[in-house]
Amino acid sequence: MTIYDTASKTKRAFEPITPGKATLYVCGPTVYDDAHLGHAKSALVFDLLVRTLEANGLDVTFARNITDIDDKIVKKLAEQGASLKELTEFYTDAYHRDMDALGVRRPDIEPKATESMEEMISLITTLIKKGHAYKTQEGDVYFDTQKDEKYLSISHRSQETDETQSRIKENGFKKHPADFALWKHFDEGIRYETPFSSGRPGWHTECAAMIEKHLAVEGKYAIDIHGGGADLLFPHHENEAAQHRCAKGQELAKYWMHNGFVNIDGEKMSKSLGNSFFVKDALLSYHGEVLRFYLLSTHYRSDFNFNEIDLLSAKKRLDKLYRLKKRLFGMAESDEKTPFQTQLLEALSDDLNISKGLSLLDEMISHANEAMDANPKDKIAKRQAQSNLAYVQRLLGFGEQNPFEYFQFGIAPQVKATIEELIEKRSLAKAAKDFASSDLIRDELLALDISIMDTAEGTFWEKH
Repeated sequence: MTIYDTASKTKRAFEPITPGKATLYVCGPTVYDDAHLGHAKSALVFDLLVRTLEANGLDVTFARNITDIDDKIVKKLAEQGASLKELTEFYTDAYHRDMDALGVRRPDIEPKATESMEEMISLITTLIKKGHAYKTQEGDVYFDTQKDEKYLSISHRSQETDETQSRIKENGFKKHPADFALWKHFDEGIRYETPFSSGRPGWHTECAAMIEKHLAVEGKYAIDIHGGGADLLFPHHENEAAQHRCAKGQELAKYWMHNGFVNIDGEKMSKSLGNSFFVKDALLSYHGEVLRFYLLSTHYRSDFNFNEIDLLSAKKRLDKLYRLKKRLFGMAESDEKTPFQTQLLEALSDDLNISKGLSLLDEMISHANEAMDANPKDKIAKRQAQSNLAYVQRLLGFGEQNPFEYFQFGIAPQVKATIEELIEKRSLAKAAKDFASSDLIRDELLALDISIMDTAEGTFWEKH
């Protein structure tokens, strides 16, 4: 397997720290608002990575954090009058619902910043003792970027020309404009008592401490892969790496992976531009698996331009998979190995080459249909197609739904209730051997443009 490593700017063979195992940490959401498409893109990319690593036989430990204490959260608390626990649990639950709808599997470890305060304090204390951090007379603690010879080695920025980092309050006590806050002193609001002062941790310190607590091993590197959106490369990931390097004497991650931005009609998604697109809104109009297919349809490192024309095209592509699945409905599952499965894994193992993977998927669906059209009784073709669909479901997360229910998405609840009532009446008529009534109801359903299929698992329907 090969991975494009952002730090070295090269595609590298993936060689885990511990043979047969892989550790992955991805920066999760700051839970003060609903998840948007940028959150969804990142979550889907690393869900695909985990599935690909596992398909290559690796035992994966995947951690994705929840930032549940942050300046933005504190500001939202002041606006809403809620408690920290109420607000963060509400948006954490909302995030989980949205990601579940997209077929994103939950991480093995989901640490919260508020549950890692002891580790943050320990990390900051170590950095102060080693001379890599300093406390100001205001009670803030800053990382001394001039003491780290490898600072900016992840993002490859220039120390002299970089703009002052965001999330840093300017004051006259910083030694250098690039120094970033490890601890911010506050006398009011939500704050924690520490040997430095009462206050709250810096954002960059939270992730560094959670990685150390849950995943880090001894050696040259703490973890195998650190991932997140391209917007996190600097300053967040750069500053995480600097803290860990200077405190522990090892590099934080062997590989750094970053997914591209999500744009809407060509503009970078930003609340300040008024074009933020929440996942929950998209799910009102489109099935979660359609959104999954669409958001994964371009290479993860490319910026993604979200527009509904392309989304509808992606849906038509996914519809073909479900039509094949419907054609094979009721068949026993098969785990037969096929050349398609080998080729698909090879494509995904090449730095998640999804374009090649989806091209292979299109070809497989087309060939399966052609084989069954030529010979409807071709058991080998059917068995291989069934096995391939099961493999696609495991590796790509496509095809998880009952094919009939998939095509029912978007039908108004009252219309759906009427259809299901007619189907129930037809089933009762058939059970009573009243075939005349059963046929009349079937004709009534056909008039509504509803086709039905009776199977051993029950009666399923689809609106054309």
